[in-house]
Amino acid sequence: MAAEIRIVIADDHPIFRKGLRQSLEETEGLIVIGEAGDGKAALEMIRTLMPDVAILDISMPAMDGFAVAREIAKSGVKVNLVFLTGHQDQSLFDEAMEVGVKGYVLKESSLGEISACVEAVCAGKHYTSPALTSYLVSRRRRPGGSKEAPDVKELTPTERRILKLIADYKTSREIAEELFISYHTVETHRRNICEKLDLRGSHALMKFALAHADDLS
Repeated sequence: MAAEIRIVIADDHPIFRKGLRQSLEETEGLIVIGEAGDGKAALEMIRTLMPDVAILDISMPAMDGFAVAREIAKSGVKVNLVFLTGHQDQSLFDEAMEVGVKGYVLKESSLGEISACVEAVCAGKHYTSPALTSYLVSRRRRPGGSKEAPDVKELTPTERRILKLIADYKTSREIAEELFISYHTVETHRRNICEKLDLRGSHALMKFALAHADDLS
C-alpha cells in the first residue's frame, strides 16, 4: 500500500475547511493531520507536523498565504504548497509561482479537483485549475496577436495616486495611512494595477512606477 499523503489545511472559514477535509479524506491515501484558521497558526502547524502538503487560502488573518510561503522557503521546510483562491488574477498566480507554490486551485473548483491537485504535487508535478489555465491563456492574447504596451490611462484616479506613492518608495502600510484606507485595500489596488498593466514579477510594479513617475503628477 502506498504511503499516506499527510495534509494541513488553512482557511479562515470553518465550514469550507470541514467540507474540504471530508472530501479529501474520502480519497484513499489522503489524510488531514491539522487545520488552521489563520496564516500564523498554519505556519506553526506546518513547522511542527511536517505535512506532505499544505493547502493555504491566499487571504487569511494574521499572515496571508504568500507570507506563509515565504517563511516556509526561508526555513527550508520541505512541504508541497497548494494555494486556494476565489479570484482569477494573473498577478496573484505569477507571484505564487515565484514563491514556490506547486498547486493553484480556484475555490469554485470541485472538491475532487483539489484531491487531484494534492496527488499531482506529491508526484512532483505542478497543478493549476483547468478553468484558470483557460483564463490565463485568454488574458495573454491580444487582437491580431500583438501585445499592447501598458498605459497609466487605464488606471483609476485612486490607482494612479497609489502608483505615485509607490514611486515615492512608500510601503503599503504608509500608503494606507496617507490615504486613510486599510492595508488590505492598498494590497488589492496593487494587484489590480498589476493586472491592468500586465505586470509580472515581484519588482515589476516598482520598476513601472519609477519609469512613469512623471506621467502620474
